[in-house]
Amino acid sequence: MQTRVLGTTGVHVSSLCLGAMMFGAWGNTDHDESVSIIHKALDAGVNFIDTADVYSAGESEEIVGKALAGGRRDGIVLATKAHGVMGDDVNERGNSRRWLIRECENSLRRLGTDYIDLYQIHRPDPDTAVDETLSALTDLIRAGKIRYAGSSTFPASQIVQAQWAARQAGLARFVCEQPPYSILVRGIEAEVLPVCQQYGMGVICWGPLGSGWLSGRYRKGTGLPQSRRAQRLPVRFDMSLPGNQAKLEAAEQLAVLAEQAGLSLIDLALAFVLNHPAVTSAIIGPRTMEHLDSQLGAAEVTLSADVLDRIDQIVTPGVNLNAGDGGYLPPALADAALRRR
Repeated sequence: MQTRVLGTTGVHVSSLCLGAMMFGAWGNTDHDESVSIIHKALDAGVNFIDTADVYSAGESEEIVGKALAGGRRDGIVLATKAHGVMGDDVNERGNSRRWLIRECENSLRRLGTDYIDLYQIHRPDPDTAVDETLSALTDLIRAGKIRYAGSSTFPASQIVQAQWAARQAGLARFVCEQPPYSILVRGIEAEVLPVCQQYGMGVICWGPLGSGWLSGRYRKGTGLPQSRRAQRLPVRFDMSLPGNQAKLEAAEQLAVLAEQAGLSLIDLALAFVLNHPAVTSAIIGPRTMEHLDSQLGAAEVTLSADVLDRIDQIVTPGVNLNAGDGGYLPPALADAALRRR
């Protein structure tokens, strides 16, 4: 499988990154089967695995740890994330030094490893100064607990803010960003991707299949399939929302385009993400072996200029068809009190 350099780190990672969100209670509860899926991805040339503490309350990390036991760890670039709610205590979440130092140790234990290659901040935290977060991450790097730090689903303004804070205080900087990106969720093309290129940051895209909308299962006249993701994130699937109606229409047109190009819709969707010059890797998140088999081949697909132009006609560049798919809602929009001061 093709590899690409993660930003300016010199670390080579596979163009497809194995996302582990669906291993555990959120998806596949069979640990042995999940381990087999991970092993098959590694055997196919994937050397990059991404998980997070919050995925199935740590169970995903435990499964990844099982899969990498027995000598597979050293050949893998292992990434995880912190920020989400991990307990009833009000301080068992967020981006504070107090929590990150503690939660990094928890992730190391669950993963069964002495170090994490890439430790990412899962979302911005309006209650924590970014230099507080970067200072904690710098100390974790110096202690050998993590190798690099990254951000996930940060707006462009906060990516820039973090880069400048690191430079001014002499702290470790975020070497990559993990944003949502697919044919249906193109908002990051306007500012996030150009900013990452400007600062030499790698880009690891989550949701390249649009939360399943680009899997080929969503077609007009067939009824919407049931999924656990739809139960957890109804705003992405509620057909009373115009944005989701637009996604169904686009998915139908894209399926026809893929067929005309001699591709599966999955290959078209993943190849589109990988085609952007700012993108390092696209995260695939299989729940079953069948899902993995259907996605691995996309790493070898190149889209012609004509196909890319047709995609732009179906979904306008720089646009999220459904605003709720962006992954992060700034506090100024989420809290009415902040809009009406």
